[in-house]
Amino acid sequence: MTVRDILKMGDPRLLRVAQPVPATSFDSDALHLLVSDLFDTMHAVNGAGLAAPQIGVDLQLVIFGSKDRNPRYPDRPLVPVTVLCNPVITPLSADEEEDWEGCLSVPGLRGVVPRFAKIRYTGFDQYGDAIDRTVEGFHARVVQHECDHLIGKLYPMRVRDFTRFGFTDVLFPGIAASEDD
Repeated sequence: MTVRDILKMGDPRLLRVAQPVPATSFDSDALHLLVSDLFDTMHAVNGAGLAAPQIGVDLQLVIFGSKDRNPRYPDRPLVPVTVLCNPVITPLSADEEEDWEGCLSVPGLRGVVPRFAKIRYTGFDQYGDAIDRTVEGFHARVVQHECDHLIGKLYPMRVRDFTRFGFTDVLFPGIAASEDD
């Protein structure tokens, strides 16, 4: 098990646009090891997802989902465990939904962020097999949040109303600080 350090907001590496995963890297030992490290890191800190740039790897690779409830988002529905390389997100309408988000690179804070309500996302898993899903709700939010990391965006950059942005322990006293790092 390798838990990597997660970069924090302010680190310029989080603002880069990530490079595509080369087709020659699919189903390679190096990519499988990276995916394993991402899942180990995400699980160690109760993440809903994690992007390779968050651990300093400049690749268009995100992971998300869980088979169990997440203590950081206890009331949210489960999202299927997914490895997504070179994602493309297509909004299926202009409709947006606002909801609270947090981020492992922005520990201890939450904010209300607008996201497209329904999206289609495509890409590849770590084996190079195509992924093509149409999703909505929390699943769509998680995908959009993680894919933002691939274009150098952190969720506070999408907050429109800073009266709905603050410290998790103040906004959500039931969530322990140790569960929101």
